[in-house]
Amino acid sequence: MSTRKDEPQPIEEVLRQFTAANKLEKGLDNVKIEALWAELMGSGVQAYTTSIKLVGETLYVSLSSSVLREELNYGKNNIIAILNEGLEKDCITKLVLR
Repeated sequence: MSTRKDEPQPIEEVLRQFTAANKLEKGLDNVKIEALWAELMGSGVQAYTTSIKLVGETLYVSLSSSVLREELNYGKNNIIAILNEGLEKDCITKLVLR
């Protein structure tokens, strides 16, 4: 049972402690990445995206267009940097486009 604290805490800190204690970070990161992918890559890329999954530090993105997959291969490092910036932490080190 957790101890009660006499001092008020910011809700952001309470939520961060709750997600850490219940090991919810990876699941929340998956949800955030899907939303960021749609927002940052645009509707054109999103239309050809079939699935996005973060496993460890590797992001797997399945695309239905081989031409788009090859086009995105050239900018993998930029995509990783943009997504990590949007997540406000470095949780993606590798991007696999399928």
